Formats: sequence, structure tokens, C-alpha cells
Amino acid sequence: MSANDTQNAWDQFLKYVKGHCSAAAFGNWLAPIKVLESTAEEITLEVPNVFVKEYLLSNYKKELKLFFPVTTTGEPQIEFVVVAPEKKSAAIPTPTVDHHPVQQNAQSHEVKLNENYRFETFIEGPTNMFVKSAAIGVATRPGQSYNLLFIHGGVGLGKTHILHSIGHYVKDHHKKLRVQCITTEAFINDLVDSLRNKSVDKMKRFYRSDVDVLLVDDIQFLQNRLNFEEEFCHTFETLINQKKQIVITSDKPPSQLKLSERLIARMEWGLVAHVGMPDLETRVAILQHKAQQKGLEIPNNVAFFIAEHIYNNVRQLEGAVNRLCAHCKLLDLNITEELVEKTLREMMQQAPNKKISVEQILKSVATVFQVRVNDLKGSTRTKDIALPRQVAMYLAYKMINESLQMLGASFGKTHSTILHACKTIEKKVATNEILRRQIGMVERNIAA
Repeated sequence: MSANDTQNAWDQFLKYVKGHCSAAAFGNWLAPIKVLESTAEEITLEVPNVFVKEYLLSNYKKELKLFFPVTTTGEPQIEFVVVAPEKKSAAIPTPTVDHHPVQQNAQSHEVKLNENYRFETFIEGPTNMFVKSAAIGVATRPGQSYNLLFIHGGVGLGKTHILHSIGHYVKDHHKKLRVQCITTEAFINDLVDSLRNKSVDKMKRFYRSDVDVLLVDDIQFLQNRLNFEEEFCHTFETLINQKKQIVITSDKPPSQLKLSERLIARMEWGLVAHVGMPDLETRVAILQHKAQQKGLEIPNNVAFFIAEHIYNNVRQLEGAVNRLCAHCKLLDLNITEELVEKTLREMMQQAPNKKISVEQILKSVATVFQVRVNDLKGSTRTKDIALPRQVAMYLAYKMINESLQMLGASFGKTHSTILHACKTIEKKVATNEILRRQIGMVERNIAA
């Protein structure tokens, strides 16, 4: 195979893949790949990061081996070069006559929003209904509805999807506002580069003056980094004082983050919203939506079968759809429960947890705290009853996939009482080791 043949092979591979995947997947993962060098023996590809390389090899290794020579170990004869990130220029941009003269400078900081992450593609259920409503409120009236908005929840539950959805909505409906969406890691790297290039003032000016809506993902990575935390805190306060909108995501609520009391207090001052694990019906809806995007039709009984066995997060569900799609299209198979069980065996190793009821939680709490279940259900407000009752509400919210309204009804309380109990217990466990151990005992008893 000559060098020209190798180049042609890559062009043919792209043409083939483009006809077998969505336009969004092609644009996000394959379009950024460039051919650096092409020889008779191999081809060298430039990729923007290791994730693109892993995506290519994970999803298209079989096809690559059809188009390119293979090594003695059966791998495609391809070399990868991960492109080094460009250093940000410290030069001051030439002033231009524009309503937003800082727009050119902002482009060097901009993180592109994922086109697939919009409110229209976010599947709503009881565990994320409140978060989506709050996010739409923020996007509709930036800096006025809820400032700041703090979204927390486990991995793969849709926090980044909501964050990017806000960014898209603001850009589409408030064209004069300048949006900046950035990960905490990128903010830290930006600060390090600015220190190295002696352009910290320029960075401060950008974040504190040239941004109207700041979207920050994964604030937990700011923990144990005091110098960076201080800089972020100053930026945070400046934007809040200017009535600029801030939205932050995290895998933990503010009270459980190892950050300064000052920053935690600022974040708790805003609206704190929790994204829970999706319930069964929501998981089925997500599966069907993801499958539809890939042109795959999953029967309802099979969708329920998958959703009953894959329940940790949305990314696992998306991974299941990707794997099924590959098997069905490459092998021309129909989707059945047998095929699902065989194809997704690794993802379905653990059986779903047994369903936990409020009654189980009440009994376990009563045993550990040595109170009566009837007292927990009652309205007594003495300290020895009120605290265990709040623990029961906290655990119910944490362990049961039901709406706040449903949980409140189980306790004979309102949804706001459940939220207040959760917030109270989250604060207490951060400093009260005895309470933390008691809650652990309750959880172990329930699991047993």
C-alpha cells in the first residue's frame, strides 16, 4: 500500500463512518482528527485529546482493520499524536469599534457547548424535575431568578447536560449576554498559564468584567487548592455583586465540600438543587430516546428489562445503547432479552437493589436511636424525636427514588419539610462524628 493509498483509505473510512453514525457523533469525535503523515506502512493521526483516540479505537477498531494494514498483534497500523494545547497569548487585542470590544478576547477562553446538551433533549422525571425547572428559570432571567444556582448529584446523572442547556438557552434568547462555560480544571489551568505569562490582570478582567453568565462544572476539583480557591472566591463575589449569573455543579452538596467556610456560605446562600438517580420509568424513557437518536428500535419489554438491571446513572444507559447498536447493525440481529443479557452481561453483573420503603427506614432509625416508630410519625418536636425524624427523612430522600411530594406524604409533611431535614442533617454529619456513625448503622441495618 503506497502513501497515497493510505491517505485514500482514511478518506474512504471517514466516508463509510459518516454514513453509519449521527452527524453530531461524527462532528464531535471524528471531524477533529487530522492526518499528519501517511506512508506505505502506516498512517499518523493527530487527535485533540486521548478521549478521541479511545473513542475511535473502542467503536471502530473492526472497521479500521478493514481499511488499514494490521500489526502482528492484530491492531490497526495507526500512530496517534495528541496535539498539545495552545498557549494563550498575553498580547492585548487591538481595540475595535463594537458593542462588545472584549469579544475577541473572550473567544480565546471560550469552551464550546455540547450541541446535544439542550433542554429539549433532557429527559425529565421525578428526581430531576426541580433542577430542570430551576435551570429554565435561571436561563430565562439570568441574574434575577436564582443567583447563584448550585446543582449537585452523582456521576452521570445529567449535571453537565443541564449546565450546557442553560448556556445554549442564554445564547439563543439573550444574544447580548456573554456566556462562559468552563470546567474547574480549565479555570485552574487558565490561572496557571496567566501566572506563567504574567497576565493575571488580563484573566481577572475577563472573568470579572467580560462575562455575564458564568457556568462552572465540577467545583469539587477546587478542594485542597487554597490559592486557586481564593482567586475563584474573589471572582465569584465580584460577579454576584454585579448581579451576573453563576451556575455551579458538583458531585456533593456545598456542606460536604472541603472548601473554605466563606466560599461554602456563599454557595449555600443561593439555590441548592439535587439531581437524583432516575426512577425506572425515566430510565426507560432515556433508553428509548438514546436509541431513537441512533435509529435503533428497542421493544418496550426489552427497554424495561435493561432499565431494571442498569440503574446507576445515565451514562451507563447510553453505553448500553451504544453497545447494542453496534452488535445489531454489524451482525444484523434483532433486539431480544436474550441478546441483551448476552451483550450487556458485564454491565448487568449486579442485580438491582431491593426496593426500600419508608417503613423500613423508620423501623431501622427507631432501633438505632431508641425511639418509637409512632413518635417518628407523630408531630412531637422534642430534640430526642426531632433529630431521628430528620434522619429518617434524609435517608428516605437519599435511598428512595420518589418525588419530594410523595416522600412528604409518607411522613405526613410537606416537600419543603423534607428539604429542610436533608439540609439540616447534611450540615450536622459534616461535624458530628457520632451522628455520622449512627446514620451508617441505620444504612447497614436497611441493607441487611
